[in-house]
Amino acid sequence: MTTETVNADPAELAKFSELAHRWWDPDSEFAPLHNINPLRLQWIDGMASLKGKRVVDIGCGGGILADSMARKGAKVLGVDLAGKALRVAQLHALEAGTPDVEYREISAEALAAEQPGQFDVVTCMEMLEHVPRPESVVQACATLVKPGGWVFFSTINRNAKAFVYAIVGAEYVLNLLPRGTHEYLKFIKPSELAGWARAAGLGLQQTQGMEYNPLTRRYWLSGDTSVNYLAATRRT
Repeated sequence: MTTETVNADPAELAKFSELAHRWWDPDSEFAPLHNINPLRLQWIDGMASLKGKRVVDIGCGGGILADSMARKGAKVLGVDLAGKALRVAQLHALEAGTPDVEYREISAEALAAEQPGQFDVVTCMEMLEHVPRPESVVQACATLVKPGGWVFFSTINRNAKAFVYAIVGAEYVLNLLPRGTHEYLKFIKPSELAGWARAAGLGLQQTQGMEYNPLTRRYWLSGDTSVNYLAATRRT
């Protein structure tokens, strides 16, 4: 498969590969992912009941969410195109003895062509804003899930507040994330995501905002989707 046919930004892949060895350090650049993971996991499990389900995590990176879903009793496949991050995920699974989790270096689109309708749950978290054609990933997720199955997304809204909070605040003021982690023009409005989901045969079931207090360093889910938000969809 040539680079031109893969829905990925080589610069994005290189960026996350360079940091791969720090994925499982809770005090590293990936600390926010470690901190929000319990919220994401509880929300997903509360809607889809992960135990005994076949799950694929698209854009799994170092496996933080994939690993925790496997520990909830799901049989999990994590996929990504950042090879170094995947090797870190595999090593962590071996060291931690995580049951029922495996990782593959493959795109969402290629996996969808290979295994359509084979998963009960599909997750795609903090990934859509890093690819050239997010609508293609949404379509792939819809293809991968079984009829009646759940697809969960999380991403960042595109507006002035999101620019201030997610880029200026998180990357330059609070140093929660490495500078250059996000590009404003790649942010996605909830209406855009809902439209792509609908076109792919996914019905929007729920949206949740995710907020952060820099003083208490606490994250929580809310009804405010103006910056970070999650969307639960279901295949019709």
